[in-house]
Amino acid sequence: MAQHLESDQIAKRNANLMEGKYLSFSMDREEYGIGILTVKEIIGMMRITPVPQTPDYVKGVINLRGKVIPVIDLRLRFGMNSKAYTERTCIIVVEIEHDSRTLQIGIVVDSVSEVLSIKGSDIEETPEFGTTLNTDYILGMAKTAENVKILLDIARVLSASEMELIGEAA
Repeated sequence: MAQHLESDQIAKRNANLMEGKYLSFSMDREEYGIGILTVKEIIGMMRITPVPQTPDYVKGVINLRGKVIPVIDLRLRFGMNSKAYTERTCIIVVEIEHDSRTLQIGIVVDSVSEVLSIKGSDIEETPEFGTTLNTDYILGMAKTAENVKILLDIARVLSASEMELIGEAA
């Protein structure tokens, strides 16, 4: 009983740490959120230059005001079916820390929705899906009036070796 109480307190503390503003976006009828502090800008689709011998989810690089930024398609990274880009498809440019350096990466999503203020009390821990499914990149589940949004730790969506690959592509 005491151990259960302690784990509930830890879960509440973690939820309070995750409280804040999130940019919400959708992919394949699912809603996601990433911390607004990691978002540098949102841009419409533009020409992406392919980089040979990269995984299929690495779409290539873009030239954003003189800076070369690698771009990944988050649908493909999450194992979803590919989808033709539309006028709502956009690239979210995020800034993440890797190996004591800051990387900017573009992530292609189906559409961006809004910026939400999410209270800690509305965030629940990631459900257990068994040991074979890696969910380290999921911060938690945010309950909103309409649905549940999956909160992502965008810095953990890619493994360390994938970050190295993308860092080299830029």
